[in-house]
Amino acid sequence: MNCTVQVALPNFSTYREMTDSGSILLQPIWDFVRSKEHVISSPFYPAIFSFTVYMFFCLPYLALDVLCHKIPALKKYQVQPKSRPTLAMVLHCLAHTIYSHLVYIFPLTVAYVYWRPVDMPFAAPKLHRFILDIIACLLLFDFQYFAWHLLHHRVPWLYKTFHKMHHKYTATFVLATQYSSAWEMLSLGFFANVSPILLNCHPMTEMAVFVIHIYLSVEDHCGYDMPWATHKLVPFGLCGGPGHHDLHHEKFVSNYAPYFTHWDKLFNTLAQKKAKKP
Repeated sequence: MNCTVQVALPNFSTYREMTDSGSILLQPIWDFVRSKEHVISSPFYPAIFSFTVYMFFCLPYLALDVLCHKIPALKKYQVQPKSRPTLAMVLHCLAHTIYSHLVYIFPLTVAYVYWRPVDMPFAAPKLHRFILDIIACLLLFDFQYFAWHLLHHRVPWLYKTFHKMHHKYTATFVLATQYSSAWEMLSLGFFANVSPILLNCHPMTEMAVFVIHIYLSVEDHCGYDMPWATHKLVPFGLCGGPGHHDLHHEKFVSNYAPYFTHWDKLFNTLAQKKAKKP
C-alpha cells in the first residue's frame, strides 16, 4: 500500500511571473481588483462605473458653487468670478448626462464587453511601465482630440451640427463637462478607449487611464483654478488647466488641446487668460 504524502509545492513559475512582470506596489491593488472580476466583467459595469466616477469628481465642485457665495474667500479661485451656474442649468446638464449614459453609453459598452471580454492577468504591470503607458495614452489622446477639435471649429457644418451644443455655456461649470452631442461624446470616448488598445496596455493601466481622463475633463470644466490643479503640479507650462479651457469656451478661437499646451503652441492657437488684479 502506497502511503506517500503528496505536498503541494508553490507554483514558482507563477511567482516568477509576478515578480518579473508585476510591481511590489501595484500588485496588492491589482489583486484587489482581480477579486472583483465577477463585478467588472458584468455588461452593466462600464456605464455604471463611468457615471459613478464622473459624479464623484463633480460633487466637490458642485459644493464649491454653493459655498462660493457664502464664503467670499473662495471667489479668488473662480475662473470667472461673476459667473454662477443656476439650479436650472445644473439640473439640465445632469439630466442630459443621465440620458446619454442610458441611451448611448450603456448599449455601446455592453456591445464592447461582448466584443472584447475582460482579461485580467495574474501579474500587475511594472511601475515604470504603468506610468509611461499612462503618459503615452494621455499624449496620444491629446493629439487625437486636438485634431478632432480644431477640425470641428474650422469646418462650419461640423461645428454647427456636432460641436456647438458643448459651447452653449461660455463660462464653464463642472456639469457642463459632458454636455455635448452624442457624436461628440461617443467619438471622444472612442479615442480614450482606443489609445490603450493601440499601445497594448495592461488592463490595470486601461482602468487608470479611464479614471484620469474623467478627472482631467472634469477639472478642465470645473470653473475653479485650485492650488492642486494639474497645471500647477506639472512644471514648465506643459498643461493648460481650467483657465486654459475656460478661455476656449469664452472666446471659441484658441486652446483646442484638452490637457497639454504643445499642439496649441505649434499651431499658434494658444491663448492665456490675463492675470487677475490683486
